[in-house]
Amino acid sequence: MRLEKKATVISTSVAAVLVLIKMSVALFSGSIAVLASAIDSLLDLTVSLFNYFALHSAEKNPDEQFHFGRSKIEPLAAVIEGSVISFSALFILYQALAKILHPLAMQHMSESIYVMIISIVITAFLVFFLNSVAKKTDNMVIRADALHYKTDLFSNSAILLALGLIHFTGEELIDPILGVLIAFYMIYSAIPIIKEGILMLLDAALPKEAIEKIEAILNDEPIIKNYHYLQTRESGSHIFVSVHAVFNISISLYDAHLIADRVEAKIKALFPEKKVHTLVHMDPYDDSELNDEDYE
Repeated sequence: MRLEKKATVISTSVAAVLVLIKMSVALFSGSIAVLASAIDSLLDLTVSLFNYFALHSAEKNPDEQFHFGRSKIEPLAAVIEGSVISFSALFILYQALAKILHPLAMQHMSESIYVMIISIVITAFLVFFLNSVAKKTDNMVIRADALHYKTDLFSNSAILLALGLIHFTGEELIDPILGVLIAFYMIYSAIPIIKEGILMLLDAALPKEAIEKIEAILNDEPIIKNYHYLQTRESGSHIFVSVHAVFNISISLYDAHLIADRVEAKIKALFPEKKVHTLVHMDPYDDSELNDEDYE
């Protein structure tokens, strides 16, 4: 089993435990903040399950129906995860505003505080683990999951602080106000996840820094006179690069092919954690002006 899939199994298991604990206490205490955290953990569970199946499908080999594989399931999963976070935030916002308008007394404060302490400890270990997996694999789905649980860690810490303040001051308005703040923070955290996923689904080019490194490799090849139509895109754990390289008309196809292979190997070395698909089109002359309309 791939490390990424193991990470989703662990995050799913942790989310399931947190849902049971938080939801039980939220129903008894009446705390909107704890309820918000419980709902968020329930969504974590759903998203982590979806991420597991997304990664399982994305790693399938190309077939007759999907010639380029199913790698775009990964950015699709990220967009869905970000959207789920946003919708849950709106529900929490609704519940918090309802409690501000119609206050309800909280109960079982001590139990709520203990639950949030346990949640913080468990979530902190999970965030550390997911971050380490994300660094090793540079997988978009795991990075989104790590960011999601990181927001949980911050929100759980804020909830614990609020419960402590309510316990000592008796001011229960702190609870729904915190719920409002958590809702806005969740939406703020979801925006980058959704944006990155959409850009990948739309075949956005690689970052400028990555393109400049590819250009440097092409410029370092003395036999390549010039190049054009450099195109890049990222699809989950896959990177696609294509370029037209112009050679001297007198070079043999064999020699040009050796140089193209060398260029492809250097480009692949730039992204050791990704599956890189490079296509070097070998031109005997510069045909960029003839075919500009095809690449506009």
